[in-house]
Amino acid sequence: MNSGIDLQGSFIDLLMGFGLPASLAKLLWIPLPMVLMLLGATVGVLVSVWLERKISAAAQQRIGPEYMGPFGFLAPAADGLKLVFKEDIIPAKSDPLLFTLGPALVVIPVFLSYLIVPFGQNLVITDLGIGVFLWIALSSIAPIGLLMAGYSSNNKYSLLGGLRAAAQSISYEIPLALSVLAVVMMSNSLSTIDIVNQQSGYGILGWNIWRQPVGFIIFWIAALAECERLPFDLPEAEEELVAGYQTEYSGMKFGLFYVGSYVNLILSALLFAVIYLGGWESPIPVGFLTNLIGVSETTPWLQVITASLGIVMVLFKAYLLVFLAVLLRWTVPRVRIDQLLDLGWKFLLPVSLVNLLLTAGLKLAFPFAFGG
Repeated sequence: MNSGIDLQGSFIDLLMGFGLPASLAKLLWIPLPMVLMLLGATVGVLVSVWLERKISAAAQQRIGPEYMGPFGFLAPAADGLKLVFKEDIIPAKSDPLLFTLGPALVVIPVFLSYLIVPFGQNLVITDLGIGVFLWIALSSIAPIGLLMAGYSSNNKYSLLGGLRAAAQSISYEIPLALSVLAVVMMSNSLSTIDIVNQQSGYGILGWNIWRQPVGFIIFWIAALAECERLPFDLPEAEEELVAGYQTEYSGMKFGLFYVGSYVNLILSALLFAVIYLGGWESPIPVGFLTNLIGVSETTPWLQVITASLGIVMVLFKAYLLVFLAVLLRWTVPRVRIDQLLDLGWKFLLPVSLVNLLLTAGLKLAFPFAFGG
């Protein structure tokens, strides 16, 4: 079913309605997706930080932020302003260029990955045929930034922290890619739109979570490790390595690492919802409900409601996963570095390979259920 909302087409038609030529309207559209992406990701980070404070306070029987705005809702914004106005300190004998580029290389690829996250059939900034491949490729840039930050700080603790963070990221990147590859195999496409469409038609029963029960567990564990969330926040293990690769950073450069972690967590939750939980699809198919009440799916007002429901469904599923990630942080203990590497290389990697081979076999044996 077409959601009836085409962001690019509607924007261009609106400007042409004001008398602008089509070429100029298309030119004005080009920077708009990037601005929308930055605004959406920034608001998502502020909401996640507030939720983390409230949920962690509830888990520890505390109140949490309360005085800055209603229910302390402005506390994350105050934290951000504090980081912006803090002095930017560059350590003596460090490499200023690499020291500055490190945080940027960690954050920019994560923001760019938001381009492929769909909120509806036409509610995506860009529908790339290689969307999943682009996301995996962009996420593999982050370890370079972590190493760069640790190496350029002229501090042995930062260097060790950078090495540990890069090793952790690489260890979990491969199982994550293999688990996603199994879904790509079933969908016969690398496009996030096609992956959601492949799950549509049967409501909650058509979601990939039922056909890839091992894959979604591997994906979520690997995503938590990639985001350096507990129990995998070893680069920030203050008892062992101070603050890891972030030790010498202050002000907005430290804030970029902080923002990057939350932006990556929200991105992982959004992609998890798209790949395994049907994306914008509701648990009960909209087509079934429209047939029940006798309304055509092409009715304009129904398409607007369907598109709005799709956005709500994607955000609801994603923030449910963010809630689980926050609850895990305050529930489970931190693992050791050797346990973390053993889990990644000796357990998740072979299991993800077996899952991929099993999916290929099921695709051949049951093509009607596994996308043959």
